[in-house]
Amino acid sequence: MRGMGNMQNMMKQMQKMQKKMMEAQEELGEKRIEGTAGGGMVTVVVSGHKQVVEVNIKEEVVDPEDIEMLQDLVLAATNDALKKVDELSNQTMGQFTKGLNIPGF
Repeated sequence: MRGMGNMQNMMKQMQKMQKKMMEAQEELGEKRIEGTAGGGMVTVVVSGHKQVVEVNIKEEVVDPEDIEMLQDLVLAATNDALKKVDELSNQTMGQFTKGLNIPGF
């Protein structure tokens, strides 16, 4: 019978950890991470769930002849922001997945 108590305790611990993981995942989604390119000429803001929520382009960047450069800057700023989200996600969720191989984290 002692084994059943340990099993129940372990299940409660797993439920607590799952709840904390869900809360951390939710907090991550509320975070806003900024990526920049061209010395701040282009700024892209993404959520912790890797959704682009804002793109800012300084007026002096917009020149019809330089549209390809502008596209490259937006791409670079987006990738910069997404890289930062990966780093934040690894820091936030890594506390739960140390030593575990959990798909999606």
